[in-house]
Amino acid sequence: MMNMNKKIVQRHNPEIIAKPVGKYSHVTKISRNAEMYVFSGQIGTDQNGQIPADFNQQVTNTMKNIVDILASQHLTPDHVVKINIWAVEKIDWDHFYEVWDQVFGQTPPSMTIAYVKELGLPEIQIELDVWAAG
Repeated sequence: MMNMNKKIVQRHNPEIIAKPVGKYSHVTKISRNAEMYVFSGQIGTDQNGQIPADFNQQVTNTMKNIVDILASQHLTPDHVVKINIWAVEKIDWDHFYEVWDQVFGQTPPSMTIAYVKELGLPEIQIELDVWAAG
């Protein structure tokens, strides 16, 4: 997905520091007069509110939920400024980046990842905290 909101959200990886170790941008700049959107952590529930036991299915559902909640505010993934990721087990990065690339394409937002002991409910294995500007 191309960044169609270059005037609102711009992403950069300065050449004076090492390249990102993953698929994210070191710098995300928000233009003046943009509105900030902060979303509650998104988890891997399906359309019926059920949380699947499979970690990768939770990843897939979480990304879909992010796209849907953005759309509810007339935003797209190009509006995302930063995502904080919390996971209770090692992430299957091949699967994660496959879904991530489908959502964010070549201009991914800034990202922070942390592994934690547990999340809000025992069945939640991954949660993504989304910040956007539009």
